[in-house]
Amino acid sequence: MIKRVVKLTFREDEVERFLNNFEKNKLKIRSFEGCHHLELWRDKHLPNVFFTYSFWENEDKLNTYRHSELFKNVWRKTKILFSDKPQAWSIDVIWEGE
Repeated sequence: MIKRVVKLTFREDEVERFLNNFEKNKLKIRSFEGCHHLELWRDKHLPNVFFTYSFWENEDKLNTYRHSELFKNVWRKTKILFSDKPQAWSIDVIWEGE
């Protein structure tokens, strides 16, 4: 299982466009084969900074999504809204407490 965190920084005047696009596509992304979990987080002090947090079955499933038409369509509408370069991390969990 891979956990994926992506930091997205938007121009302040484009936040609503991003949220509307995410709302339209979140269930499609979550139901994409290999995706087991999806969350959208917002920075408490910087309201134009968001993070997606997702769980993927493996790297192949993540890459299949990243090369899919769904990703291409979502990304095309998202990347034009950025004020800073996105950052992404793929993470292996070493320990998880309950």
